[in-house]
Amino acid sequence: MAKGKILVIGASGQIGVELTMALREKYGNNNVIASDLREENELLKGSGPYVSLDVMNKEMLHVQVIRQNITQIYLLAAILSATGEKNPNLAWHLNMQGLLNVLDIAREEKLEKVYWPSSIAVFGPTSPKKDCPQQTIIEPTTVYGISKYAGEFWCNYYFHRYGVDVRSLRYPGLISYKSAPGGGTTDYAVEIFYEALEHKKYNCFLREDTYLPMMYMPDAIKATIELMEAPKEKITVRTSYNLSSMSFSPTEIGAEIKKHIPEFELSCTPDYRQAIADSWPQSIDDSVARADWGWQHEYDLARMTEDMLKNLQR
Repeated sequence: MAKGKILVIGASGQIGVELTMALREKYGNNNVIASDLREENELLKGSGPYVSLDVMNKEMLHVQVIRQNITQIYLLAAILSATGEKNPNLAWHLNMQGLLNVLDIAREEKLEKVYWPSSIAVFGPTSPKKDCPQQTIIEPTTVYGISKYAGEFWCNYYFHRYGVDVRSLRYPGLISYKSAPGGGTTDYAVEIFYEALEHKKYNCFLREDTYLPMMYMPDAIKATIELMEAPKEKITVRTSYNLSSMSFSPTEIGAEIKKHIPEFELSCTPDYRQAIADSWPQSIDDSVARADWGWQHEYDLARMTEDMLKNLQR
C-alpha cells in the first residue's frame, strides 16, 4: 500500500467516520482521503485530507481519482432502509448510480481494489429466518434491499467481465457510539443507549421480541479491513459475504442495559419499521467468510453493552 492512496466516499457517515480513522491509523493519515457531500465530521477534522465530493458527479469523481493518485476506493455513500422507503426513486438512483460510477472508473483506471457494502436487507420474507445461509432465496421487499442485491450482481459482473477486484460484506445492524445512525431499521439498538443514559427509559419502534442480526462497529471495521487485505485467491464470493456476530431482541438488550442502569425501563410501540424488520432473518450464517479469510468476531451482547455505556458516559 505504498504507492497509491485510498479514497473513502461517504466518510462522514456512520461507518465512514470509523473506517476512515482505522484506515488512517493503518496506512498513514495522508494516504487516506476522506470525502462526503456533507460537512467533514468533527471526529475526522485535522486527521487527514478531506474533499467535498458527490459520487453522482462521475466526471468530478474521475478527476479526483486521477489527481489524488487513488488506487483503492471504499464506497459507503447510500440511502438506508427506513429513509429509502420515504423516497424510493432517490434511494434507487443514488445507491445504484453511485456504485456504477465507481465501478466504471475502477475499470478505466485499473484500480487495485474497490470496497462496497451490502446489507442483510437483501434478504426478504422468503429467506430462512434462522442461520440464513450465504446462498439462499433472496427476495428483498425494501428499495434499499433491492438496490443492494442489484449492486451485488454489478460487483460480481465487473469482477468477472473486467477483472475489477471489488469486495463486499452484507452488514448486519451496526452499533456505534462515535457517529450517529443514518436512518436504518436497526437504529433502535443505538438510540436505546443514549436514552438509557439520559432519560432512564426508551420507547422502541420494534416489537420487544424482534430478533435481528447485529454487530458492534469495531467488529464491522475489523471485518472490512481484513476482507480487503485478504489475498485475492481467498475471495470466493464476488457478490457479498454474509457477516455475523450476534442476534438479539429489544427485550434482551434492555435486560443487558438494566444490569448497568437498574432503573432503566423499556417500552415498545412498533411503527412502519416493524414490517421491514419482520422481512429480515433473525440470525445469519457467515461460515463462508470464516472459512475463506478467517473472519472472527470479538464482541457479544454483554461485552458490547458494557463498552457502549462506558464510552457514552464519557
